[in-house]
Amino acid sequence: MAELKQFRLEVISPERIFYTGDVEMVELSTTEGDIGILAGHIPLTTIVAPGVLTISGPDNKKKEAAVLEGFMEITGDKVTILAQSCEWPDEIDVERAIEARERAERRLKSSDANINLARAELALKKSLVRLELADKKS
Repeated sequence: MAELKQFRLEVISPERIFYTGDVEMVELSTTEGDIGILAGHIPLTTIVAPGVLTISGPDNKKKEAAVLEGFMEITGDKVTILAQSCEWPDEIDVERAIEARERAERRLKSSDANINLARAELALKKSLVRLELADKKS
C-alpha cells in the first residue's frame, strides 16, 4: 500500500493556538473559492473566507471547525492559517448564532441608508457557517 503523505497544519487565532498537527488534507473556503490542500501543494498565500474547515488526519479521521476570516500560507511542508476566529462544533453558541443571523437579516431588509450592507452580509455568512456546523453536531 502506498504511503500517504502528510504535512504540518497550524491554525492560530488571537485567543489561542487552535490546532497544530500532521494532516493528510485540509479543505476550506477562500475569497477565490473552495480549496483542498494535499502534501506538496504549490506555495500560496490567500485570504480565508468564512466557512467550514475540514481537517483529514491519519486513518481517515475528519474534524470540522468554523473558521471566520483570516489568511492562509502554504509552503512546501506546512500550512498556516491565521484566523480571526475558530470554533469546534461543541464550542458554538447556537442561540447567539441565531440572534446574529436574525440581526443580520433585519439589517439587510432595512431601508436605512446608514446600514453597511457588506458588513451585514458578512455577519449573516458567519452566523450561517456556525449554524451549519452546529447542526451537523446534533
